[in-house]
Amino acid sequence: MFEKVNSKVVKVDVAQAGGVVGRTGAMLFYTGQVQFSPHQIPGAGGGMGGGGGLMRMAGAMIAGEHERTMLARGNGSVHYGFAGLEVHVVQMQPGAVLRVEASRLLANTAGLQASVVSVASSGGGGGGGLMGALRGAAAGVATGQGMFTTQLSGQGSAALLAHGGFLELQVGGPNPVVVDPQAFVAAYGNVQTELKAAMSWRDAVGRGSGEAMQLHCHGQGVVYVQASEEKL
Repeated sequence: MFEKVNSKVVKVDVAQAGGVVGRTGAMLFYTGQVQFSPHQIPGAGGGMGGGGGLMRMAGAMIAGEHERTMLARGNGSVHYGFAGLEVHVVQMQPGAVLRVEASRLLANTAGLQASVVSVASSGGGGGGGLMGALRGAAAGVATGQGMFTTQLSGQGSAALLAHGGFLELQVGGPNPVVVDPQAFVAAYGNVQTELKAAMSWRDAVGRGSGEAMQLHCHGQGVVYVQASEEKL
């Protein structure tokens, strides 16, 4: 439902899309009668009660990390873009899941089901709740990237952001696709991600080379990476 105007801007018919959720500050201009209101993805509000101080801490980390969003409804066309970054549109298919770094999600149609999961282990079990949040915190510290990803499913589409352009890596077969966590944008399909340490004793004493943390991607689908390690 998103249409690319050029490599950095998309437009969408809000009525046809059934509403659009976009990151705050991403709306460039619109035509027609469109209304905007604050929006919150479930799990991103810090309301993880019932688990004491650690649960509240995990909820606060999610709330502080996730991008603020606005819901657009009405009749008209809205143009979205952000900071001159490259844009890619993903058309969601039934049964597929899109997991995208919060800072790299430009907008999505409002009919998609959205939640927040830990980046450390997505789709492989144990990605939610207190332990998932704490694993996500450790991953964020280790990689310097976000601790949580936005998970989207259902019928609709989403627009992604990347610095320096997109690379689409096919996931499948016996060997995982291994990416730099700071270059990771999103995984689409039936893809499980697992963050693994790759640091040897040589790295620990400053004599080695290579990335200390790696994101292993298994299953079937596509992984999107940006042509840069720069944070958005």
